[in-house]
Amino acid sequence: MTKSKAQGEIPRRALGRTGVEVSALTLGGYHIGLAKSEREAIRIVHEAIEGGITFMDNAWEYHDGRSEEIMGRALEGRRHKVFLMTKVCTHGRDRKTAMRQLEQSLRRLKTDYLDLWQVHEVVHDNDPDLHFMKGGVIEALEQARREGKVRFVGFTGHKDPAIHLKMLAHDYPFDTCQFPLNPFDATFRSFEQQVLPEVLRRGIAPLGMKSMGGEGLAIKRRIITATEALRYAMSLPVAATVSGIDSLKILRQNLRIAQNFEPMTSGEMQALRTRCSPEAADGHLELYKSSKHFDGPPGRKQHKFPPLEELAA
Repeated sequence: MTKSKAQGEIPRRALGRTGVEVSALTLGGYHIGLAKSEREAIRIVHEAIEGGITFMDNAWEYHDGRSEEIMGRALEGRRHKVFLMTKVCTHGRDRKTAMRQLEQSLRRLKTDYLDLWQVHEVVHDNDPDLHFMKGGVIEALEQARREGKVRFVGFTGHKDPAIHLKMLAHDYPFDTCQFPLNPFDATFRSFEQQVLPEVLRRGIAPLGMKSMGGEGLAIKRRIITATEALRYAMSLPVAATVSGIDSLKILRQNLRIAQNFEPMTSGEMQALRTRCSPEAADGHLELYKSSKHFDGPPGRKQHKFPPLEELAA
């Protein structure tokens, strides 16, 4: 539920049943590592906080840990101002590997606890079975919570709604669930239609991502505008929308959209889906669903897929 806001403020929303409120816009961790310099990346984090973003995203594997290191430096003296999330990247490995990654993430992020720890990139058909196996990553989530190193837990993925539903079928009390939500998703392997209603039914906080299709191809081709894409994603019943931001220019653009946010009507949302449908039908604007292009290197390696450079050869 969106709380009322003053003009020019980013809306705050309840994070499912956790009792916590977060900003409706989240600063994505991957793109922090793509900024032209570490100095600019740190400025992005600082301006994001000043602009009203309280929710920070990251993952153990982003840029071999560099994204976490940059965010850790940026949050020195500001950790108390944010809801900090990172992701565990076992990709089917065991609880001990997960706990080792947690300690590395905490060290890089310069904190002694995480607000949210999510299982990263659940994208293979057998991932749910691997994660819930005896001695698997789900046991690490439990241990981390018992030890006070993690407040809340969830999982993420971008490949197929069926895989998310397989994770949810284990009836584990996840606090959050992250998946792609954008105007194209409604037409092709739709998380909005299949996963969003299920997590809401279970009281799990939905977190949207890839509001602009991952690489913003639809924006570059002028199929939709950045405002339409982000406004659509934020108009869905989600706790927050994770936005990849690699420059101050993009940050300021997205802050303007979020600070002046007015939800789309159901009619406006349907009209945008219909307009996007011809381009969306074959999935070429959501390659993270239909290819290995968006799958991270550690996950590909663990599942014995060739690295991207070999696929491109």
